[in-house]
Amino acid sequence: MFQKLLPLLLCAIAVSAAERRFDFSQFADQTSPTNFRSAVTGRGPAGDWKVVMEDVPAVVPAFSPKAPVATKRPVLGQLSSDRDEARAPLFIYEGDTFGDFKFTTRFKITGGELEQMAGVAFRVQDEKNYYYVRASAKGQNLAFFRYVQGELIGGVSLPAPVKRGEWNELMVECSGSKLRAFLNAQEVIPWTEPNLIPFPDGTSKGVFSAGQIAFWTKADSTACFTDARVEYTPRESFAQIIIRETMEQNPRLRGLKIYGVNGQDPQPRIIASNDEKKIGEAGGDVEKNCIQKGGSYFGKGNQLAVVTMPLHDRNGDTVGAVRVEMSTFLGQTERNGLARALPIVKSMEARITSAKELVQ
Repeated sequence: MFQKLLPLLLCAIAVSAAERRFDFSQFADQTSPTNFRSAVTGRGPAGDWKVVMEDVPAVVPAFSPKAPVATKRPVLGQLSSDRDEARAPLFIYEGDTFGDFKFTTRFKITGGELEQMAGVAFRVQDEKNYYYVRASAKGQNLAFFRYVQGELIGGVSLPAPVKRGEWNELMVECSGSKLRAFLNAQEVIPWTEPNLIPFPDGTSKGVFSAGQIAFWTKADSTACFTDARVEYTPRESFAQIIIRETMEQNPRLRGLKIYGVNGQDPQPRIIASNDEKKIGEAGGDVEKNCIQKGGSYFGKGNQLAVVTMPLHDRNGDTVGAVRVEMSTFLGQTERNGLARALPIVKSMEARITSAKELVQ
C-alpha cells in the first residue's frame, strides 16, 4: 500500500482554475499602485513605478471602422531612466505566490539608450533569486534568464520582432519545473527546464517551484504595462491546510513540515510547510528512514527541538513523514520531546483518509 500511495503525494491535482487581473484604472494618475513592492536587482536606485495615461489599442478590433483605434487609459509605467547597466528594477506583486500559471501582459518599451527591455519576473523568492523573461527592442529577441544568489545565470535567447513604442503581448507559462514564453501569440521560447546550479559551499540552487510575480525592466529602459492577468491553479493543498491550521492551534510550534516521495525520485521532498518557500526542498536520511523503516527521530540544537515521525492515514498506511520543530526548555529530553510531538502528529493523522487527499 505504501508504494502505491506515495507517488500521488507530489502530483499536482487541479481542483479549480483561478484568474487574477491587475486593474490599474482604480489608481489615480501619477500614483503608485498598492499591494506591490518596488525593488531592484544589482546596483542603482529602484524603479519609479506609477500609473500613467497612455493610448492603448483595444484587445479585440472594433466592429465599426469609425471607432477609435486607441483610447487613453491608465497603465503601469516604469519611468526611471537611471543609466546603471547592472540595474534591474522590479515591481513585485505581494498579494500571492504562484506555482503553475499563465501570466499575460501587454507592454510598450517607451525609452532607453543603453537598453530597451521590458518583461516579467516570476517565481520570485527575493531580489536576488528569480526567473525572468524579457523582450529587447535593441536586440530584437526574447530571452529567459535567472538570478541565483544575485548572480545572473544565462538561459535561452531567441530572435523575435520587438518594436520600441508599440504595444506587444507577452505570455509566460509555468507547469511544474518547465516554462515557455509567447510574444504576440507566437511561441518563441519552447518548453525549458532550468537545472540546479552548484555553488562553492557544496549546495545546489536555482530551481524555484513557486514564488511571486513582478514587472521588470533593465538599466535605463522605460516601459508601460497593461491588461495584465494571471491564470493559476490555487496552491493550497489539503496538506498545506493541515500545516496552517495545526500551527494556528499550537502557537508554541516553531515549524512544521510534511515530506513525501514520488515514484521516480526516492529522495523525500517537502510537500507542505509553514514556510511555503521550503516546498520542494529535499529531505535527508532521517526523513527517508522515517518513511521507509518507521520509527521516530529526535534532534536538538540552537534552542530548537526537532522530532520527525512517520505520517499515517486513518488506515494506518504510511503516507509521508512529519518534522515538528519546537522551542527547547530547561530539562528538555528526547523522551519529553517525543511526548510533546506525538499528539500534534496524531491530530494531523486523524484528518487524513488517503495520500491522494493530501494534495487535493
